[in-house]
Amino acid sequence: MSDQTFVTCDLLDDHPEKDLQVVTPSMDGKFFKSYGARQSFAGQVVTVKCFEDNSRVKELLATDGRGKVLVVDGGASMRCALMGDMIAECAVNHHWSGVVIYGCVRDVDAIAELDLGIHALAAIPQKSNRKGIGEVDLTLYFGGVSINSGDYIYADNNGIVIAKEKLVDL
Repeated sequence: MSDQTFVTCDLLDDHPEKDLQVVTPSMDGKFFKSYGARQSFAGQVVTVKCFEDNSRVKELLATDGRGKVLVVDGGASMRCALMGDMIAECAVNHHWSGVVIYGCVRDVDAIAELDLGIHALAAIPQKSNRKGIGEVDLTLYFGGVSINSGDYIYADNNGIVIAKEKLVDL
């Protein structure tokens, strides 16, 4: 696996002058878990907002993702997954570094074997509907942060850090 060479704790300690944001667990117990084989991942953010419809997630992860991380605001829905093993495998084939989903994934045993960083709130076996609904390149708000396409994201088992500029070689 091609883990990145950083630790989010160290990024924060090493760059106190930077305006770095840390995604915080919410008061209702929602926090991100790692599901992919990459334990740490980073890249330039591409945002998508969709609720219980993974059409845009599937479309975006089928494009060239070199040096990129897809950040998905699924509204924290716990009713269906926005990514499973087939879409995750497509992301690997298109060289995405990772995916952060403010919502659920499925096929967790299969995606745990894929060379992809995946952070999501939970797993559920129910797939989403596909109605072609979702918006790309919006500012997303969750976990106490705002995330824009073009930002940089750094994720590991300690948490998720958002930066306006690249902090380490990707």
